[in-house]
Order: sequence, then structure tokens, then C-alpha cells
Amino acid sequence: MRAKTTFVTIPSFGALCIAMSAFGEVTPDNKEGNESAETEKIEVIGRALSLYQGNSAVFATRTSASIDETPQTIQIITQELIEDQAANEITDLFRSMSGVSYLNYGIVKMRGFEQESQVFYDGVKGDPFRTFTIPQLFNIEQVQTLKGPAGAAYGAGEAGGAINYVTKKPTHEQENNLEVRLGNKGFISGSVESSGPINQDASQRYRLGVYSSTEDSYRDNVEEDNLIVDLGYAWDVSDDSTLTLQYTHFDQLGERLRGVPIDENGNFLTYIAWNSNEPDDDQDFETDIFQANFEHSFNDWLSSNSTFRYYETEEIIKFHQARALVDTDDDGAFDEMTRRYQDQTRIYKGVDLSSYLVAELGKHTIVAGMDYHFASEDEVFYYANGVSNGVSNLSLTNPSYDSDISAYNATLNRDRLTELNQVGIYAQDMWRATDKLTVLVGARVDRFEEDFVDYISTDDNTSYDDIGYSVRVGATYDLNEQFKPYTSISTGLTPQTASDQEDSLDGDLFDPEEAQQFEIGVRSYLLDNRLNVNAALFHIDRENTVTADEDGNTSAIGEVRSQGFEIDALMDITPRWVANISYTYIDVEADEISEDSTVYRILANNPHNQLGLWTRYEFPSISSSIAFGAEYVGERTDRTTTYDAPFTIQPYTIYDLSWQTNWQDWKFQMNIKNLFDKEFALAGFNEVSGAVVGERRRIYLTASYDF
Repeated sequence: MRAKTTFVTIPSFGALCIAMSAFGEVTPDNKEGNESAETEKIEVIGRALSLYQGNSAVFATRTSASIDETPQTIQIITQELIEDQAANEITDLFRSMSGVSYLNYGIVKMRGFEQESQVFYDGVKGDPFRTFTIPQLFNIEQVQTLKGPAGAAYGAGEAGGAINYVTKKPTHEQENNLEVRLGNKGFISGSVESSGPINQDASQRYRLGVYSSTEDSYRDNVEEDNLIVDLGYAWDVSDDSTLTLQYTHFDQLGERLRGVPIDENGNFLTYIAWNSNEPDDDQDFETDIFQANFEHSFNDWLSSNSTFRYYETEEIIKFHQARALVDTDDDGAFDEMTRRYQDQTRIYKGVDLSSYLVAELGKHTIVAGMDYHFASEDEVFYYANGVSNGVSNLSLTNPSYDSDISAYNATLNRDRLTELNQVGIYAQDMWRATDKLTVLVGARVDRFEEDFVDYISTDDNTSYDDIGYSVRVGATYDLNEQFKPYTSISTGLTPQTASDQEDSLDGDLFDPEEAQQFEIGVRSYLLDNRLNVNAALFHIDRENTVTADEDGNTSAIGEVRSQGFEIDALMDITPRWVANISYTYIDVEADEISEDSTVYRILANNPHNQLGLWTRYEFPSISSSIAFGAEYVGERTDRTTTYDAPFTIQPYTIYDLSWQTNWQDWKFQMNIKNLFDKEFALAGFNEVSGAVVGERRRIYLTASYDF
């Protein structure tokens, strides 16, 4: 066990406490005037909305417009839901995000498309976690998902949507919190947070947060330690200007964890704790992030928002990767796995600048701005392949972890640098055409340039640049108090990589991937606002997807189509009982599917049906609540890397349970995840790398103190 002493603080529970006290004080029988009665009615029956749904999201339109005026589906995971589910990292929240299915590490499928680079922090690109490290939630206030292409607002990105993490900022009121969490498998975490005014008029404010954790795993040879330091300073330079500075440091020591091999029906070929890694394998991830934001109001109709973000990440990974299944005794059953040892160093650097103006001109809200995105990825890999280079095979049933890494014959496999520069300008008009009709029109142009340098094979050095255009046109209509329909057409683009251009079969440059979504939906507020349902139908077409053949040459395949519908419901079942339910149906198809492993990968890990539930019942007399969660994910396929048919990934249903009690300034909480200790596969790679194994039963006990 890598022991680590921890002190901790966690987010502010102000909104939750206010909401709970409001629930207890409401008197439905109050008849003293219509205005007073209506006010109390809203406080009572809006509980589910106040707990588990935000009312506005600047991320969707870069304005303070309400969600009801946004003609595209956006979903907000609030701080209350993060806390109720004891979510330590983003994977803990996927069940509450409709249209999102797990792929691997922190990468997901959104509305059928792999979502990796379209990740934002406070509306700005610059994701330090990249491919193999899962985003942590200690310094996160909200998680927002904008569904479908977001090119008109944010430029190049994946077709399925974008995820935005809203970070915690210094507060005007003093808030201090100390938290300790214990769990099975050696889990221990501690945090401390303090935020509030520095001077008497609160024109200067601070935030200090420190989080540390350590844990083991149900998988062999897996441990993880985390350290997070989060600092913030806000200064009201004048009555019209605010400068906010933030610094965050993440340090994680863990393992790059692959799956467990499966057969064509998705059955595990060995016990699910099996791991191809040796005990000394590890993944050391460290990053430093600096962010500065300046908001200024020129007058009562014109304001500006500018953000600078910089990060530098080093990721050193030393691990044994499963390579091929072997039947050593020719009995028709695989009993060993060949392996490859990889020593990988990745250094990521990112610089992002974003600046825009918002003009409130009567019925028109105009947004105009520009942003710059730079991302650098420097990779150096050493490989030792198989027994001939000293890497022993590993038994599937009785593994012996005793390899001598110092005796491996490792050779340089990759030494390359990729640098991406992207500049975009955009404009948007939100026109409130009538009291009921709001029209949104936006357009953007991006220029991107990527340089690829291979220090091993100088013939592969190449550069690629292009220009792309994106638009969004949509409308919302306030039909009445109960129904608010919306519709939109949005487009997006993803530039091809310079390395793919180098491998083109005919030497011609590939056009960027282009995506277009048509969406129609309705937001409804029913049963005196006790039931809020967002239902959306969507159809996405993506063109110019590039695939590689067996010789490594690339060519463009045809169109990929994703269509389906999502339903997100928040309801007050009774004055004490609330529920949050998300359901998604999705169907993904691709042209030229025969004998094409890339198309198999596109279709993989997309369940037709997916359901998430979180429901909470309160006991005001004892200041307590109990919560229950469930998640169902339907049958999927793996993302095979051969030209054979993909394997099946079996469906699963798991359940969670939570108890929460408040006493004076303390909050005590127990969470049981995977209540019945089910063995299941979260997602699939292929028959060799196997299926990603879902967490077995985890129990967490939390004590949190506000002071």
C-alpha cells in the first residue's frame, strides 16, 4: 500500500442546506394573498429542479439565457448530485448523463460518437487529463454536457457533443469544510477547503483546497494515490471588472489498466481480478494548470469575458500489455497470454486564449469573439515484445508475477512530436422575436494547422492546414407554462491528423470530418411543476471518417449515422421524495461496414438502450435522507482490431444505495456502489485486451464538517 496522509475540504453545501430548510418551512395551506401563496408553492414543488438541475448554462450560448431558451439539449449535473452519489471522478456520473456510454478511462461515447478532445473547463479548451487518466471532481462545481456538434460556438470537436467542467471559484461568504472518507479496498481520502473574503467589503476573495486519497482495487497489482491542490484568488478591480486567478496541481500514481480477455459471447476467460500488469508497473501522472479570467462590463448593455489557460502534463507509463491468447496444450482452450512491455513518456502542453463580447440590444443578444488553441504532444516509447525479448507469457488461471524488467531487451519504438494550432472567430445572435419565440443563429470559421515530426523516420514528417466552417440555427417556443418545444440544426468539424494525411493512399489531402445534427425536442413542466421532462429526437450524419488498411495506408470511408432519442425526467413523487431518471435509445450505422475494423470500432460500445435512475427520500424529523440508484446498459459489441466480426459485450444492471444524516454542522453519509457485487463488463476492447471490468461492491463512509 502506498500510504498517504490526507487532509481535506469539500465543496459548499449552501444551496442544498437552503433548499432543505425551505422544504421544512413551507406551509402549503397559506392563503394570505395570491403572491405569497404562489411563492411558497414554487418553493415546495421545485425541489427536484433545485437539487438536480441547473436553470441556465452559459456554456450552451455564452450568455445567461435560460435553458428553456436554448435550442439544443444541454444537461447539467449539479454539486448536490455529485455529493449524493459520492462521485470522486467523472466515471461515477455517467449513469446520470443521457446519451453517454463508457468507452475507456475517461473517454465516452456521446450520441454514438467517441468523445475525447471536446472537453472544456469553464468554457475553454485545455484538458490536462488526456487519454489514460480519468478527470477528478474535487475542484468541480458542475458538469455540463452539450449534446451534438458544437462547432458554431467552440470549433473543431467530436460530433456527439462536448463536456464542460465548471470549476469552483472563491466565494463572497466564508465557507470552510473538512471531510474524511473511508472505504473498503483500503480507500482513505481527506480534504480541506476554505473560501471567502480577504477584506471587509469582499472585493478580494480566496479559495484553498487540498485533497488526498489512496486505495487498492479488486484487480491484481492495482493501487492508486491522488493529490490535488486547488488555489484561487478573485479581485473586483472596480465595480465593473473582476479578475479571477486559479492554479491547480494534480498528482496521480496508479496503473494503466486494461481489461480481462473474453470469448465471442462476452464471457470472461479467467477470474476478473486477473491483470496483465506486474506489481511494479505504474502510471505516474502530474500536471499543473494556470487559469486567468477577466470579466468587464462597459455599460448596461455591453460586457466582455476573456480567459487564458495553460497546462503542462507529464505522464510516465510502465506496463505489460496483453498481446495474444495462446493454447499451450492444444486442448482447444486458451490458457496463457503473450505480453509486451511498454515504457512510455508523454509530455503534453496546452495554451488557450478565449475572448468574446456580449451585447444586449433590445430583443437581440449578440455574441462575437475569437479563441486560440495550442496543443503539443511529445511521445517517446520503448517496447520489449514477447519471450524473445525477455517478457514471459502469463497464465490465465495461475499467473506468476515475477518478471525481471531489467533483463528485457527494449528498443525505441516511437519518438515523435505533434503540435496543433487552431484559431477561430464566431458570431451569434439570440433574437427574442416575440414573447414566445426565440431564434438562435450562429456561425464560426476555424483555421487549423498541425505539424507532425517523427524523429525515427524522417520521411514521415509532415504538416497539414485547412479552414472549416460551422453553423447553428435553432428556435425555442414558449407554447405555455407546461410545454416549451425547441429545434435546431447544428454542424461541426474535426480536422484530420497530419499523420493520417501522410499515410493517404493516393497522396491527396483528406477533408476534415464534417458532422450535422438535426434535433427536435420539448421541455415540459407538468403536474404543477412537480414533473420536468426533457425529450429529444436527434439524427447526426458524419462524413469523411478516415480508416487504415492492413498496410497502414489510410482512406476515407462513407457516412456514419447516429439517431435516437433521450428522455431526462426530474420529478417530485411526493413532497419528500424526488427522482432523476435518464433514458437513451440510440442506433448507429456506417457505410462500407464489411471487413473494416475501423467501422467496427465506430459501432462498438454503443448500447441501443440505456437507463439511469437516482431517487432520494427525505426524513425531515431526523434530518436524514436515503437514496437509491440503478443503471441498466444494454448489449454492445467490442472494438475489435482485426477484420473478424466483433465480440458481444453482455448487458448489465447494477444498483447503489446511500444514507445521509445532518447533525449540527456535520454531515454523515454512507454509499454502497454495486450493491449486489455484480461481475460485469463496462466496455470492450477486443478478444485480447478484453473487456473493461466494472467496479465490484464499494462501500464509502463520509464525515463532513462545515466550520
